[in-house]
Amino acid sequence: MGVATMPSQPAPASDRKGPGRAHWLHVAHETADDLATDAPAREHAGKAPFAEVAGLRESGLLTLLIPAELGGGGADWPTAYAVVRAIAATDAAIAQLLGTHYFLSWSARCFTEPDLATRIERRSAAEQWCWGGGFAAQDPPLILTRKGRGYVLEGRQSYATGVLVADRLAVRAERAGNREPVAVVVAPTHPGVRIDAAEAFGQRLAAGGDVEFDAAPVTVHDVLGSLAADDDVLSPSAALASPIGRLLSVQLLLGLAEGALAEAREYSRMGQSSWRPSWPDGTPQDPHVLTTYGELTILTRSAAALTDQALTAVQDGLARGEDLTYDEYADISVHVTMAEATASKAAQETTSRALDIVGSRSASARLGLDRFWRNARAHTLHRPVAHQIRDAGDYFLNGAHPPFVLPA
Repeated sequence: MGVATMPSQPAPASDRKGPGRAHWLHVAHETADDLATDAPAREHAGKAPFAEVAGLRESGLLTLLIPAELGGGGADWPTAYAVVRAIAATDAAIAQLLGTHYFLSWSARCFTEPDLATRIERRSAAEQWCWGGGFAAQDPPLILTRKGRGYVLEGRQSYATGVLVADRLAVRAERAGNREPVAVVVAPTHPGVRIDAAEAFGQRLAAGGDVEFDAAPVTVHDVLGSLAADDDVLSPSAALASPIGRLLSVQLLLGLAEGALAEAREYSRMGQSSWRPSWPDGTPQDPHVLTTYGELTILTRSAAALTDQALTAVQDGLARGEDLTYDEYADISVHVTMAEATASKAAQETTSRALDIVGSRSASARLGLDRFWRNARAHTLHRPVAHQIRDAGDYFLNGAHPPFVLPA
């Protein structure tokens, strides 16, 4: 297989017919407000988010990244990141589902031929597909075997986001024989596909689950292309899929931290009210409370600043196109790695210490403040911060390129 090419880019802003960034941010905040009205109750119930996905579909957010000329929203990655972050502040699980959908629905541009990518995106927009799955390497891998004019897919993927509500699954598999990793698209309604809900303590509304493929049929057009990280297969520009996908996780974690701080602040301010004498000790004038809010605000905004730098690096890499070098790609990837590590720490510390600020009242299931901590902890387990710090250090000291890692 030849070297993968640069993913096709959206038309210049002057040629787009999409509504624009301001429109999508308005829609995202309206969606977040709607989700916030009953977030604790929905999270506690833990039902598959069919209604939430219907809301995303109705708002147009599912087709946000698809070019306008193909029937989509015509938006860019910075807009998609901002949408995920806004929604994560109230419902991180739905933000994870949406972010995974964005990456998987966009990935056809990166891992297949332009004509096939266009057909996939056009149909995805027309039928309002919600995508689920993931391209992270796993052991044992799914196996893709040639059969007749197509293929069959076999194996079990232990966890994949969005699969309970997805219209299309995009997964990583290895070709039988040469073990080449490839991206594969499968309809969840196909024979041989069985999905079991995951029993997670956090991110429960991300519609995650285990997927078993028992000789599930796959056409030749549903095998998108290679996911191999070898230099003779993956070009630096196509390798940007890794930092692009990982930056979605960063935005989700930042939204979690900001949402937890915002809710804790609301309860702290309400605690001053004379008609709530039973609220926990610690008023807005308490030095300990002020210091804690100061520390968490600084930590979260520091992570946001690194994230802005990472986003700029990714945008510069996309602008470089086929001129991007492997060294430049590595520098972009490290920017995202540093943002990942900082956002992970900010989310974990903020969502934990926000409970301390509110005090014993935060143990109330009705308030649902614990969901922030559980969601942050469950999400960060998939990519431990220790690995990110090690990769950043290895790059700084030895110039080692970070590993090519795709989102789970």
